[in-house]
Amino acid sequence: EDEDGGKQQESLDESLVDVEAIKASDEFEYFGTCRASHKVRAFQFLQEKGVKVVCTLSTNAIETLSLVKRMTKGTEYAMVSEKMSLLDMYGHPTGIRAVSLSSDDALACTVSKNVTKLWNVNKRSCVQSVNHGVSCYGLCVSFLPGNTHVIIGTREGNLMILDVASSDVVYIEEGAHDGAIWSVDVRRPGTERETIALVTGSGDKTVKFWDIESQEDGNPMVVLTRSLQMTDDVVSVRYSHSTDPTKRMVFVSALDSTIKVFFDDTLKFFLSLYGHQLPALAVDASDDDTILASSGADKAIKIWGLDFGDTHRTLYGHQDSVTDLRFVRRTHNFFTTSKDRTIRYWDGDRFEQILILHGHSAEVNSLSVSRTGAFVLSAGMDRQIRVWERTKDIVFLEEERERELEKMFDKVDSSREEGGTAAVLQKKGADENEDDDAEDMPQSEAAVKKSVLSVSAGDRIMEALERADQEQKDISAFKRSEGNNKQRMPNPLLFGLEPALYVLWVLRSVKSAELEQSLLVLPLTHIERLVYYLILLLRQGRSVELCAKVSVFVTKAHQRQIVASKSLSIPLRELRRLLRLRLTESRDAVGFNLAALRAIARTVAERKASFMPPEAPTQNIWEGLGLGSDIAAALEKKGR
Repeated sequence: EDEDGGKQQESLDESLVDVEAIKASDEFEYFGTCRASHKVRAFQFLQEKGVKVVCTLSTNAIETLSLVKRMTKGTEYAMVSEKMSLLDMYGHPTGIRAVSLSSDDALACTVSKNVTKLWNVNKRSCVQSVNHGVSCYGLCVSFLPGNTHVIIGTREGNLMILDVASSDVVYIEEGAHDGAIWSVDVRRPGTERETIALVTGSGDKTVKFWDIESQEDGNPMVVLTRSLQMTDDVVSVRYSHSTDPTKRMVFVSALDSTIKVFFDDTLKFFLSLYGHQLPALAVDASDDDTILASSGADKAIKIWGLDFGDTHRTLYGHQDSVTDLRFVRRTHNFFTTSKDRTIRYWDGDRFEQILILHGHSAEVNSLSVSRTGAFVLSAGMDRQIRVWERTKDIVFLEEERERELEKMFDKVDSSREEGGTAAVLQKKGADENEDDDAEDMPQSEAAVKKSVLSVSAGDRIMEALERADQEQKDISAFKRSEGNNKQRMPNPLLFGLEPALYVLWVLRSVKSAELEQSLLVLPLTHIERLVYYLILLLRQGRSVELCAKVSVFVTKAHQRQIVASKSLSIPLRELRRLLRLRLTESRDAVGFNLAALRAIARTVAERKASFMPPEAPTQNIWEGLGLGSDIAAALEKKGR
């Protein structure tokens, strides 16, 4: 009994222990502290002698730390953290702002805050990494002709020239602009006498033109030649691709959402392009200088004609600001990047989206297309540089559109399911004690799901209603002008059918499993027209079952809109009358046919019985005989 009482007392003491009072030191013994150079994102212990830890830092670097016993004071020893190695060459510490390819597609240059990196594209490795040390936030970059130097525009308004071989800054033009240099583009010389030049656009409302000259040591430097004053901050600036100096143009996108076009040789104003609701963040022209494409913060991509400055088409697809745009050489196809983390490939002649590329985990700031179009480089705020290579796979635009629509519908359906589940659980918790009411609730729902087929079927129904309305208007106009005696040629778009019969043909072409979901996408105006054609079909007695099914579902699905609409009250009464009449006729016809089939079945059975011979009564031939032997007994048993 004493032992049992002691055990109960111990269990009672354990139950009374305060959980919050328990500390890690109660179970673990402190050994030492590892201090990294920056914030630690993750760590892993190395299976070696001593305590060694590999840490991934917030600066996109990997650092190895170890705890070593050192003498601190006198004979006292303490565990001290030491840095063993640091791997920071293969990653930018902050988001990448710009990327540029060399003319031979062998090297790539990326810039971010205080860091510039040169990459070998074929080996996918970092060749040079330059940490400028001072405040130098690179915003734009471009290779100079010859691919031996790189020019960088910074947020501080400076221009820097970097030597590719030695990774040294060979020239700095301090105070090139009074504001941030947002864009830089190099003009390729069209003739041997023409010098290498570049243009920069800045937030100080100026566009400056520079010539590349040689210093005494042979390294290049920039010399200001011309300056163009704008009315607002310059966001992007770009040269055209013409080699004729008299036809070469400069495209300037400003903060006032306009794009201005100037001639390069005289800086004479040529065109002003209006249309963007927010500033155009990137502009680029095709190789033949026939079209100009611009992408803006308004999520729109505009294609302009450079002959008269007219808008050919406005393309939409991105869900956020479009940050960069580049044409593929010798084509009218171009790539765009956006803050929605996607890269899209467009056809500038057919005005269609060809591909959408996913992969970045943050907004994409810049891209660069190879001279052959074989691959594309993209970089963004996720500090990733992605290489997209062209394959030999054939792209079917319809399949790509259907795939994107399916993803969109799946996303919408999943969000609805989450909301519906939460609502059901909340309602279940609120009505936990109301069992009687719960029995009256429906236990199932319609097994329908919005898909590409149902949406396309809904579009076909709307298009059929619009065509039928237009056909009726044309028929009325023809009768007023030609009279009722003259016969009008049938419309080939309606397959020679009457408007109501054409609508019926389209309804029949929709699969029964997708019909209800297709009718849900119809707006109220099309529902009114659908009711009108259903009345015409019921008056003719055409496809009563399908008309009844469509009428009942449309009335249930759009009950609130129908009740609020006064124009549908009289057509609904007529529709109800016709449905009752036609369904009664159909029921009577079905009953008459069933009775007739039963009568035919009885007649056939009677005639069949009259031709059959009467069945003879069965007799037992073994009756009255003795078993006699085992063989006779077996035969008698078999007969039974």
